[in-house]
Amino acid sequence: MLAALSAAAQQDLAGPASLSPEPDAAVATPAPVAQNASLFALTSPILDTAVKTTAPPAQNMFMPAAFADPVILAPSSAPEPQAIPGVFENYSWQAYAGYTFVRFYELPAVAENQNGVNGGITWFYNDWLGVDLEALGVHGTLGGASSWTVFVGFGPRLRLWAGRSLEVFGHTLIGGAAFWPDTPYGSQGAFGYELGGGVDFRPHRSRFSLRLEGDLLGTRFFQTNQWSPKVSAGIVYKF
Repeated sequence: MLAALSAAAQQDLAGPASLSPEPDAAVATPAPVAQNASLFALTSPILDTAVKTTAPPAQNMFMPAAFADPVILAPSSAPEPQAIPGVFENYSWQAYAGYTFVRFYELPAVAENQNGVNGGITWFYNDWLGVDLEALGVHGTLGGASSWTVFVGFGPRLRLWAGRSLEVFGHTLIGGAAFWPDTPYGSQGAFGYELGGGVDFRPHRSRFSLRLEGDLLGTRFFQTNQWSPKVSAGIVYKF
């Protein structure tokens, strides 16, 4: 009987000990909770659970196909601009050389015909306004004596187009003039100016033009005003 009571007492002591583990015993940690794929899909419908990147939205009947396909959404390279030649190709510079005839009125009752050359260069600030520089030298005979008239002037030039091949212009030049031979009536130099205009005929898309020009050449020699008509014709090169 004593032996049976002793064995029962030892069994009772072992039971409570198992309910209170010793401090040195390892504490078991709870196992990680498995991710609920369906719950994750409900909370983040556009995230990919495998790579954690944003997935393209699903196409529906109200969405165009271009918004559902990321390949279509990718920006495409812009096409290279195509050069289109203009109908009227304008140049900023013009150079001119040609023949000139001047009916020079030396005195109110004395006139002579003079022939020579003139040339000039023009720079255009824009399509219709430019600066003109021109020079001329003409030769004639008066009373059996040879005579020369020279003029150099500059000023504004205006132009416009009359059709595809015609360029109409007008200009005002201010400068100085000289006359030979020397006379007892006054100085060989004088103030001079030129008023007039003309037309350039340019073949289609050509840099060369044919010019016909008419001007009034004004000078003041011998304390007298001279108004001499001038006519020119020549070739213009545009660059």
